[in-house]
Amino acid sequence: MIRKMKIDPKYKVRELAGEHVVVVQGAYGADMTRLVALNESSRYLWEKLRGREFDLDDVVSLLVERYEVDEATARRDAGAWMSRLAECGVLEQ
Repeated sequence: MIRKMKIDPKYKVRELAGEHVVVVQGAYGADMTRLVALNESSRYLWEKLRGREFDLDDVVSLLVERYEVDEATARRDAGAWMSRLAECGVLEQ
């Protein structure tokens, strides 16, 4: 069974000191104690996948489509990206 995930909508990408970071929106604004920096490819994936369900294969397809990377490398990188977001509590399952 393929497990679908979704980026939790309470997390938003913001620009902070020239970097794109993910912050959780709190009752009185952003929680600046919990930041995840996004590089260019992470931000691309975030923008393409926010608001919809996805799985590892969806992320791999986006990486292969956008970047000159083989499927094995894309699968490794996609898995690492999803694991990091899950570890930070950003993904809903």
